[in-house]
This record gives sequence, structure tokens and C-alpha cells, in this order.
Amino acid sequence: MTEFIRTPEDNFTELRDFKFRPYYHKWQDMRLHYLDEGPRDGPVMLLLHGMPTWSYLYRDFIFPLTQAGYRCIAPDYLGFGRSDKPTDIHWYTIARHTEVLSTLLVHLDLQNINLICQDWGGPIGLAQAAMMPNRFERLIIMNTWLHHGGYEYCENVNKWITAWEDNGFFAHKKPDVALIPLLDAGLITRKDFYEASVSGIMPSISDNAREMYNGYFAPLKGLPDEAYNGYRRFPLSIPLANYHNGNSAAQEMHYHMLLGWDKRVDFIWGLEDEIFTETLGREWSKKMNGSFTPVAGAGHFLQNTHADEIVNHILRGA
Repeated sequence: MTEFIRTPEDNFTELRDFKFRPYYHKWQDMRLHYLDEGPRDGPVMLLLHGMPTWSYLYRDFIFPLTQAGYRCIAPDYLGFGRSDKPTDIHWYTIARHTEVLSTLLVHLDLQNINLICQDWGGPIGLAQAAMMPNRFERLIIMNTWLHHGGYEYCENVNKWITAWEDNGFFAHKKPDVALIPLLDAGLITRKDFYEASVSGIMPSISDNAREMYNGYFAPLKGLPDEAYNGYRRFPLSIPLANYHNGNSAAQEMHYHMLLGWDKRVDFIWGLEDEIFTETLGREWSKKMNGSFTPVAGAGHFLQNTHADEIVNHILRGA
């Protein structure tokens, strides 16, 4: 049997901005959490997160999308959110995350899928469209990538990987990953981020920042250090760090397969992202004959800060 940790349901009861009913998909001996909101016969919006986030990332997307008639499915990968968290760090690979998500799509028999993906949601979610194109109608790609020959990783990617390797900034017990979205959103300063990460003492923050922090910390609150291993593994799965953890050969295959995508594809890109630049997004969109919508002032986790603008773009093009 797999050794895993299950976050208590009580951790989520006080999240005022996340009052959605949980659903669970059984995979092997664990359960994968997902949201299922909106009309069951509506076209599907599949909302995929990355690291260090979970379905909470889409809290401000779900109401307007369901009001527009969409069925919103937002899963948490194993190791994240309300899903079970294997304790063995070597359990986590992008191939395994991809496989688990595939079983959810098949189990629910999802059709007419509009994929919304960002960060690791790109490699994991775009794999589904490449492998099961008949289930998908539209790709909405936000600040992500697919590894392939010739892809140029920026220096900030190297810094991110190094921070999670031995003796790196995050290489300690229970790194406070919930601070990362706050920094990206401009809700704390870089100085406060580093000081709080080192000392474990939260700086004085606004009520809005506190609410977001509580949302991203809820899956880990009160859990032992082993519950953080899914988070640790994502940076160490970037192909620069480990070619095999990242399912890199498959990523390259999916990248080339999707260059021939003959259905709709829209790129929505946060321009202040220090990892995935505007140039990268524009070049990729041209190769896929997709639209490109820049979101000024948005960073890597643009769903946290520009949800209304992004949803309007999505619905305007529906």
C-alpha cells in the first residue's frame, strides 16, 4: 500500500472564499479531490493548477463560468490541496500526475473540454489534449511551457531549481510555500518574503493577503514535513534538473503533436512573469496559430490577481 497523508477536512472549513463541495476520485489506494460545479450537461472548463497552488487558485473563476453555462472541473493533483499526499518524494513524477488526471477524465467521461492550464498544468493538461484530442474543444494556455529541443530556460528557472536542491533556500523542513503566491501578487515585499521564510514569523499583512495565505496554507496546516514532498518534487522535475522526472520525452512529443492542433487555442499571458516571458508566449502562440492576449500587471499566478479580466477574455471568445 502507498504511504500517504490525508489533510483533515477541518482545514478547509474556515476558507470564506472557497465554499465548494468536494468530490473524490479513487486512484489505486488514494483519493484525488476535484471540484465539479455547474450544469452537468454543459461544456466543460477543466481548470488545472501548478505549484505551489491547488484548485483554490480558481476560486474567482468558477462562479462566472458556471453562470455562463459551463461545468467547471478543478482537480488537485495528488500531493496538493484536498488530495492525498504520498510521503515518498520519489513517488512524484510528471508522468504519474498525467496518468492520474487521465483516469479522472475517463472516469467522468468528460467531453467538449475547454482546457485552462498554467504552470505545471501545461505539461500535465496539454498531455491530455495530445493523447485524447476528441475530448477537447479549446485550449486556453496561460504562463506555462512544454519542454522541447531548443527551448531556452531563463536564468530564473535555474535559480528556482537551485533553491529546492540540497542546501538551497527552500531545502528545510516545512518551507512556507504559501508565501510564494503573496509575493507574486505584490501583497508582501521581497524583503518580508525572505525574512518570513527564514524566521517563520509572518509579517504584518492586509486582510486580503491573510485570506490568500490561509487558502494556500490550508492543505498543509498541521501536517508533518513529508506532506510537502509533492511541492518539493515539482521544481526538481523541470528537465534542467531531472530529464526523467519531468516526463520530458513525452513533453516534446506532445509539443510537436499540438503544433498541428486544428481547433481553437488562446494564449492569455501575465506580462510580469519572471519565468515565462511575453516573448515566449507570443512565439508559441504564433506556432499554434492561436490568439495572444497580454494581461498587463499580472505575474505568474495571474488567476489570483486578474481573475475578472481573464474570465472576460475567455467568455468573450467563447
